[in-house]
Amino acid sequence: MPTSVQAKPRRLGAILGLLAFAQMIIAIDYNIMFVALPDIGNDLGFSAQNLQWVISAYSVAFGGFLLLGGRATDLFGRKNMFLFGLFLYAASSVAGGLATESWLLVAARVVQGLGGAFLAPATLSLVVTLFAEGKERNRALSVWGGAGGFGMVLGAILGGLLTDWFGWQAVMWVNVIAAAAALIYGIGLLPKTAKASTKGFDLPGAVIGTVASTLLVFTLVNGPEVGWASSTTIGSLIGAVVLFAAFIGIESKTRAPMMPLRLFSNRNVTVGTTITFLFMATFGAYAYFLTQYWQVVQGYSAWATGFAFLLPSGCVLIGTVAAGKLMNSFGARKTLLIALAVGLVGTVALALTMTQESSYLVIAVPLIVLSLGQGVIFTAMFAAATTGVADEEQGIGSGIAQTGQQIGGAVGLAVLIAVAATAAGGETTDPAQLTDGILVATWATAAGIALTFLATLGLKKPAATQVAAGDSTAAPNAVTAAATEAPATPAPAVTERV
Repeated sequence: MPTSVQAKPRRLGAILGLLAFAQMIIAIDYNIMFVALPDIGNDLGFSAQNLQWVISAYSVAFGGFLLLGGRATDLFGRKNMFLFGLFLYAASSVAGGLATESWLLVAARVVQGLGGAFLAPATLSLVVTLFAEGKERNRALSVWGGAGGFGMVLGAILGGLLTDWFGWQAVMWVNVIAAAAALIYGIGLLPKTAKASTKGFDLPGAVIGTVASTLLVFTLVNGPEVGWASSTTIGSLIGAVVLFAAFIGIESKTRAPMMPLRLFSNRNVTVGTTITFLFMATFGAYAYFLTQYWQVVQGYSAWATGFAFLLPSGCVLIGTVAAGKLMNSFGARKTLLIALAVGLVGTVALALTMTQESSYLVIAVPLIVLSLGQGVIFTAMFAAATTGVADEEQGIGSGIAQTGQQIGGAVGLAVLIAVAATAAGGETTDPAQLTDGILVATWATAAGIALTFLATLGLKKPAATQVAAGDSTAAPNAVTAAATEAPATPAPAVTERV
């Protein structure tokens, strides 16, 4: 069984820095591609509808394999999966940078998604298990989330600069450098981690669950392109439903399930995963439409578009850093509700001010408000979703929450593109019609944020009064709920699991 030893503050700080850097790599990889999309489409011959697969191929693989990546983290060690994910990132980025055909780039993005599916849950579970639930973890998650926000800023700038100066291939090569550096640094810095679980590997569940997840995401992403009534869409949807039913049957009977179904009895896991899904389906997917607005409607260059993203991305960074303090004061639930309300106001204001002729200054204030809310939500939703999950299951717990995040990004992007295309009459080059489509997508995003607000109300409230009254049966839930809602008490000394 794993043991705990007192961690050296310097070493723990360096490890947190490495984990934050890994999160930054993931954020850079997501944001850097948006700015490069028009050049990629022109160079490799993507159609306007197929171009989304540069983003969606990554999301489908990432979302489809996250459960497997999360469980592998628990079974084979967090360090091992962390390093394996970085290796896949670096190798696939080399392949992507050398791609001369559209399918080669899409294939490279699929492997990048696989890398993310192993790297992301390993990174988040390391953060969660190294820092005690409460103030310690909230501060660590702020650093982790702040690195993601910084990655968005850096990704937006690098996407524009590198595309203009060296061509779109450079946005792939930057991943090679970053992932390789983190890989080399991590080999020596991270302690050897024992298996967090020794119950065995659920091979049937792993295979069927992964195929089911991937098939579902493919269906939802591909449906708007080929038609919801097409044989491909209907067949893949039926296949996904059948496989998920089989997966649930396997997980309910096996002694060592890949995804223990009891985790969903924790309301914070269920609601938190719903929040991560809706967050990426709205805030996460909307960056695509900002790119279209600035580059196609207003004629910005790739370089100018990168700097246009600097303001909103910088505000996301501020929000992620502020989230830790807000959670310590108000709890994760109230922090999420406040941030969602702020984000909704910003999105509605953006829809009311965005026109074909709007200057950057006109939409700057709505973008600031929207992005501040987005940054706070990003950190707080993971704090909520991982509350109350045992250390030995933090890998799969993180994988479940991040599966919602990645599937939400793929589904949200596909749905919003379909909505925008319908509103624009299928026109993707006429600025006036494209603006109409973007505005409808903005209103749809606002509706999705409102739905997220309602879902967040389902997070547990504190049950401290029950504990104080001596209700021993309420105590376990009260601990979980208090971490989600109430300001945390001082955390115990940080321990490092080795």
